[in-house]
Amino acid sequence: MNDTLGIIGSGMLGGAVARLAVNAGIDVVVSNSRGPETLRDLTARLGPRARAATPAEAAAAGDWTVVAVPFSAVPHLPADALAGKIVIDANNYYRSRDGAIAGLPADGLTAGELFQRYVPEARAIKTFSTIYFEHLITLARPTGSPDRSALPITGDDDAAKKSVTALLDRLGYDTVDAGATAESWRVQDGNPAWVLPYLADPRLPWPQDPGKPAGVQEIRTALEKAHSKS
Repeated sequence: MNDTLGIIGSGMLGGAVARLAVNAGIDVVVSNSRGPETLRDLTARLGPRARAATPAEAAAAGDWTVVAVPFSAVPHLPADALAGKIVIDANNYYRSRDGAIAGLPADGLTAGELFQRYVPEARAIKTFSTIYFEHLITLARPTGSPDRSALPITGDDDAAKKSVTALLDRLGYDTVDAGATAESWRVQDGNPAWVLPYLADPRLPWPQDPGKPAGVQEIRTALEKAHSKS
């Protein structure tokens, strides 16, 4: 039986992760808030390894479940279906898009910590949130490639981190452990490890930038330069 990746939120980033997964021979179950019938075009593009379902069904089916939604939608996740699951938090909090959310940042929480509070029994690992979705596809490389990029991961469950690291390897990326969930501020918007390492020319709009590889050492250095969440 093949491994399965559930995806809640099948927009640009969720769709990019789904593409990498099917390319790696992993079955995917995609979902969104509007219903499976709205995902027919996406599943047709992804091919026979993909099917559409509800968010709860995607969570139940996945050996891992990627959540890539606007942060304002996080309180509405199927927490019961995600309980005990390895859940990949691919979300970014943008106040301009998501509005004011209790706990961010007034209570000193990172977005990763607040995400975990909404899915308290999930084994949450944060990754995919530091790279533009098109670059996520174009920068993927086979294991051992000299120009392979790395993605930072944060989380509190060591076994889940190991599993997600193995998944990322299959999808085309090395990993850098950036610490516990409380340290996920290091990979939030505005810090050096967020998006910038993967840009060929930061002056260009992201859709026009061809992307550039950023290996393990470059990501480690960027994480070391992160400024305090306070």
